[in-house]
Amino acid sequence: VQLQASGGGLVQAGDSLRVSCAASGRTSSRFVTGWFRQAPGKEREFVAAIRWTGASSLYADSVKGRFTISRDSAKKTVYLQMNNLKAEDTAVYYCAGDKTLITSSMPDYRQYDYWGQGTLVTVSS
Repeated sequence: VQLQASGGGLVQAGDSLRVSCAASGRTSSRFVTGWFRQAPGKEREFVAAIRWTGASSLYADSVKGRFTISRDSAKKTVYLQMNNLKAEDTAVYYCAGDKTLITSSMPDYRQYDYWGQGTLVTVSS
């Protein structure tokens, strides 16, 4: 499975941005895609995750109410819509995937087998 992240850019605080993660290769109906981010000098942190069946999705507390994760199973693409962006959202955003992840493990980046290359989101204040 290969993952391709795209859609990052430079925006101002309060703006919106959507990043995408397109998968190719052999996936499964239970495939999970997660978004993680890493700011300079900080640890990689969980942002959101969704199972392709649409049965479950999770969000970090820091983005609840501002970010929405969704998927288009036919296109094998997961989107992260980010609204009301803040300076502290600035980071490289990575998408990750796994075929067998259980819901409780979604926030743990160590559980994912597949990773995209990352896309930079910069929010100016």
